Amino acid sequence: MQTGSFQWMKSINKSIVLNKIRSEGPISRAQIAKETNLTPPTVSANVRELIEQGIVKESRLGDSQGGRKPTMLVINSSDFYIIGLDAGPTEVEFGLADLSGTVIHHLRANINLMEETAFLNVVKKGIHDLLNEIPLMRDKVIGIGVAMHGVVDISTGTSLFAPNLHLRNIPIKEELEKEFGFLVKVENDARAMALGEAWFGSGENVTSMVAVNVGRGIGSGVVINGELYHGEYDIAGELGHMAIDVHGRRCACGSNGCLQTVASGPAVAERAVESLKNHSESKIWELIEGDLGRVSGEIIFTAAEAGDPLAADILRQTGEYLGIGLTNLIHIINPTKIIIGGGVSASGKYVLDQIRQTIQERALTQQAKQTKVVITEFGSQATMLGAVALLLVELFQPQ
Repeated sequence: MQTGSFQWMKSINKSIVLNKIRSEGPISRAQIAKETNLTPPTVSANVRELIEQGIVKESRLGDSQGGRKPTMLVINSSDFYIIGLDAGPTEVEFGLADLSGTVIHHLRANINLMEETAFLNVVKKGIHDLLNEIPLMRDKVIGIGVAMHGVVDISTGTSLFAPNLHLRNIPIKEELEKEFGFLVKVENDARAMALGEAWFGSGENVTSMVAVNVGRGIGSGVVINGELYHGEYDIAGELGHMAIDVHGRRCACGSNGCLQTVASGPAVAERAVESLKNHSESKIWELIEGDLGRVSGEIIFTAAEAGDPLAADILRQTGEYLGIGLTNLIHIINPTKIIIGGGVSASGKYVLDQIRQTIQERALTQQAKQTKVVITEFGSQATMLGAVALLLVELFQPQ
């Protein structure tokens, strides 16, 4: 669906009607009018246009309220698509999903260190490859969502600073809209993940929720009453740069003892390398074949699964560090739920119990100790689905 078509679909009244059908469908026209304070003619006119566009369809007949049985309305989720991108430090994950978040096609591309043009070329090629999977349905694409690591200017869709790629001021929105003609939304990866959890995951219908992305770095997104919280200058959620030990290791941000210096994927590997010097019996040595450069979070998890006590202890210590950071977060934001994603979350069985135990030991009140902490249901696709949700917000929620 081209940008112009999207804007024709998008209006305040249509968004109100669409969101009502999305959240409560199957629902009748009369019920929509009653619950939104829109007049019945306004609802009927908007529904008619949305049916003509194909995004809403009539389903079964509802129960009679004394007259004819009403025709119920639902979102035609499977007939429209959104392209979602998770542009991480080492690869881009591409997904083509329908409006319910079901991923139809999926692919990955390595990026590593590269200059701006090469990065954009990888992104454009991946999107073209996805569109080639649905050549006859291109006009059913709502738009493109991009979850980009680092600092993002959401108003212009520009990646201001991608630290792990050493790139600055990448005009992602401008380049992709020019290339494809679709509406493009760009957001920080952790915040996009939070939005995805609010729309598709265990954060749905939760008043306040924080999603924490623990990978090469640590970021978080805060959702309050269904909306992302950015803060005054767009840095809300930089949990990884919360100081845990002011005399600790130097962080890439220039400060000392940030949470990500002890609990991110690379930090876990560094602690393992140091510990291995005094543990020649560890199974980690077998897995890395004596090469300390091969130590990674995946290797440590594999060793823990094989019964290695050192590996299990390293992961539990990681959970303690994360628990300290999350306790601080609970004291500041007091969310209903915290959802953990990213590579380190794959070690959830070792990390999660320790996180919860640390919160129990450190939280200020009994109520604070009741904050639910869970692992994302979506695994490695959590952030990509968050990118998809960026377009759903644009479509369904009145602006």
